[in-house]
Amino acid sequence: MTLSDTDQTPAIPSNTTPQTQVSLGGKVIAITGANRGIGLGVAECCLSNGAARVYSIDIGETGEDFDGISKRFPGQLFAVTANVTEESTITAAIDKIIEEAGALHGMVVNAGRTHHKAALDFTKEEIENLFNVNLFGAFYTARAAARAFIKLGIKGSVVFTASMASYRPNKRVPSTPYGASKAGIRNMTHTLAMEWAQYGIRVNSVSPGLVKTAMTYWVPQQPDWEQQLKYYGGFPRLAEVQELGGAYVYLLSEAASYTTSIDIPVNGVIGSEFAHAFVLRKMGLLTYTVC
Repeated sequence: MTLSDTDQTPAIPSNTTPQTQVSLGGKVIAITGANRGIGLGVAECCLSNGAARVYSIDIGETGEDFDGISKRFPGQLFAVTANVTEESTITAAIDKIIEEAGALHGMVVNAGRTHHKAALDFTKEEIENLFNVNLFGAFYTARAAARAFIKLGIKGSVVFTASMASYRPNKRVPSTPYGASKAGIRNMTHTLAMEWAQYGIRVNSVSPGLVKTAMTYWVPQQPDWEQQLKYYGGFPRLAEVQELGGAYVYLLSEAASYTTSIDIPVNGVIGSEFAHAFVLRKMGLLTYTVC
């Protein structure tokens, strides 16, 4: 790691005075699975709130949405390739980020995948694929980030993307492995927060409900959509990906300097009951950035 270049972003100094403004000014943030979807929406919010640089760590390719945000924030949004199921690649990605940017202040552990079917029908391979990304990959990512924070002497922030499915099963189409993996994320949040408090590292999570992405654009077009909204209550629409960003920005900011070991549900109420029900109908198996 090289930290001496004059053009690199300096580490944020430790402050003893509580910060009252929610801002990411000068911070370097990494987000797994941010080439598209929820992760990219969080990246956009981070940049809109002053982040110096945001890096997407993803196994896939970037697309038009990523390029559009990159043009809005020239020289601030970057993509690094890594596979979260292989800890060595995550470590290498973080090393590259620190070499380029000079620091790392926040890690959003967002990469995930989902697959919905009856518990009795899941194959061993399907279960392992879910756990490898959602749980093991999340642990590897958080640990690699924590090691970097400790080495740099930075009181960093880790924010996991959990899910409303971690609180209760999907009534329409349950997915035992998916819900269990996301419940594991919330437990991991609490345990790591306890372990890493000695280093000044904060660990929290966000639980999205039903979010409008390229994979759920058709949801409001369902013939019974209005009836379902009346049944479940809450906001009568899906969330925009950017609407999740405020929770992440707060948890990454110095305004949350005493906030650790919590989960923030962002569900508009409706997501609490069927956050993923419609996804099965259309897509079946989804990949990174689905939360």
